[in-house]
Amino acid sequence: MRRQGAIRGGLLFTTLLFAAGCDGPPPPLDTSGPTADWPHYGQGLDGLRYSPLDQIRPDNVARLEEVWRYESGDVALGDETQTRTSLQVTPIVVGERLIFCTPYNRVIALAPETGEELWTFDPELRLRRLHGAYPMICRGVAHWQDAEADDGNDGECRERIFTGTQDAELIALDAATGRPCAGFGEAGRLALRDDLGDDVPPWEYYVTSAPLVVDDLVIVGALVADNVRTDAPPGVVRAFDARTGELAWAWDPIPPDQPATSTEGPYRRATANVWAPMAADAERGLLFVPTGNAPPDYFGGQRNGLDHYASSVIALHTRGERAGEVAWHFQTVHHDLWDYDVGAQPSLVELNTPEGPVPAVVVSTKTGHVFVLDRESGEPLHPIEERPVPQDPAPGDWLSPTQPFPVTPPTLFPPQLTPDDAWGLTFWDRGRCRREIESRRAEGLYTPPSLEGTVVFPAATGGINWGSGAVDPSRNLMVVNQSRVPTGVRLIPRDEYDALPEEETRTDAGGLAGANRLYGEMGGTPYAVSVELLSSPLGMPCSAPPWGTLTAVDLDAGEIRWEVPLGSTRGLAPWPFWLEWGVPNVGGPIVTAGGLAFIAATPDRYIRAFDLASGETLWRADLPYAAHATPLTYRLGPERRQFLVVAAGGHVFSDPGDAIVAFALPEPE
Repeated sequence: MRRQGAIRGGLLFTTLLFAAGCDGPPPPLDTSGPTADWPHYGQGLDGLRYSPLDQIRPDNVARLEEVWRYESGDVALGDETQTRTSLQVTPIVVGERLIFCTPYNRVIALAPETGEELWTFDPELRLRRLHGAYPMICRGVAHWQDAEADDGNDGECRERIFTGTQDAELIALDAATGRPCAGFGEAGRLALRDDLGDDVPPWEYYVTSAPLVVDDLVIVGALVADNVRTDAPPGVVRAFDARTGELAWAWDPIPPDQPATSTEGPYRRATANVWAPMAADAERGLLFVPTGNAPPDYFGGQRNGLDHYASSVIALHTRGERAGEVAWHFQTVHHDLWDYDVGAQPSLVELNTPEGPVPAVVVSTKTGHVFVLDRESGEPLHPIEERPVPQDPAPGDWLSPTQPFPVTPPTLFPPQLTPDDAWGLTFWDRGRCRREIESRRAEGLYTPPSLEGTVVFPAATGGINWGSGAVDPSRNLMVVNQSRVPTGVRLIPRDEYDALPEEETRTDAGGLAGANRLYGEMGGTPYAVSVELLSSPLGMPCSAPPWGTLTAVDLDAGEIRWEVPLGSTRGLAPWPFWLEWGVPNVGGPIVTAGGLAFIAATPDRYIRAFDLASGETLWRADLPYAAHATPLTYRLGPERRQFLVVAAGGHVFSDPGDAIVAFALPEPE
């Protein structure tokens, strides 16, 4: 099921064409300017998602047209035998190859300018049935070139592609052919689940984010399934020799005051895991690691201090005698009981201060907080305050009396959702939402989970999630998307949960299709948990729109420059009620030197271009499926075109699909 080079018309909107002054003959294509590929998941190790390309600009972006499309066929609707898929990948472009992974962990190389298939690799994935709400995904691969390799064996595996799989394997492939690199691990593979314990089922631990390659090391963390049990698999981060696959170092997220011992293997169970993309400063030998929660998410009474490094950004040394050791860490949420782990890739910038440029790391969170820290010390470069937060946790738990709040930039998320803030299209459904909120604790951010129910706003999906921010380093302007929807979280006493019908509490993907409420067993604690979307009888969130936003933040000044709704209700409401109200979104933006921000991320099946200076929408194009992935852009040489590519593959709230779609300006006639 493959189509390459298909030209599609009718993607531009007439009003946008005329608004951009495109009613006359097209100007000649500008073939001057820089060229650039996209060699890492975040474009660079710094995670900026920034391209120096400027062939596509505000004055010509409305002429973008689809130039090719590729479909791998790796798509599933989800049934009793396999989990539904979501194509959330951001491909990389290196050496005249566009390389990506599919939800079934196949790795595919295409010609970047035509979409022609060059090679494919199939790991013959064994795990196709996942636990909980997770779809089958693979968000990216990594590239490495061996600077010390000779030209023997025709240079085979001198350039490598590394991919992590849902079978918890790390695989090395020859970048030119897609064949496994025999000298890496066992026939090109490493089993990452080894040494984690004999009772770790395949669905509980696997890789979703792209590996990171720095200092001739390939570094990986892994997803650990949420809310399953207190003794979840270890959250260890491991660095392997990129040539041989031998373990170089491992960081076990054990608090400094606890012994590094385990009775189940070399790594401690129930530590904070690292499922999100990492960033690196190769010059300084520092790796920046965003961490998840210590298990389970919504009750921490039995964590025994193992959440010391949870919901944090950790700076690790990557080389020398201190390789794998902590340089510093900053915790964004203390004793996190809301699943507010750090999903966004850290962004490394040079912050302009009165004393001159300072190397900084920007940490964006699900709460809408943006923390700007000194890259070498972790000290705040913009002020941060510890502020009092709601108390009175569930019996058996405890709370931090304060939480960190950035003073600048200001929090990007609304401060609270009270009964007076309830929203609805009509008086009737607004009243229903008001009652939904009144029946739960709703005391603002960090109201603890409770037996009567708690309004959690933002939801665990964010705020800012793995889509991360994109930064224009020439002006230190960060563009970031958010979702703004509330959930109701309730702790359920164990005996009450055990009495519920099994069909109601199923946590496998088949039991979740169309569900509005999800359960987590949280084995080993006194409670299970239910999480539900707080919505009106008409199916709309009980919070006022926009339900999705795109925001530009001046990182130097710590100020918001603009904010606009992101997405329309197309696909979520019947025509003609397609309103640009902003909608829940999954994915992320990129920015370019051409003065544009590109993002898809919304269920309305559009990809959009925004003016980086004002936030004005300059272009949008229809896609075959919703694109819940981050785009990329590249231009491979002089006299060649700049391409914009996005993976369109749906998500849990939109139909699954399978298309890599490329856009470019028209060829000169």
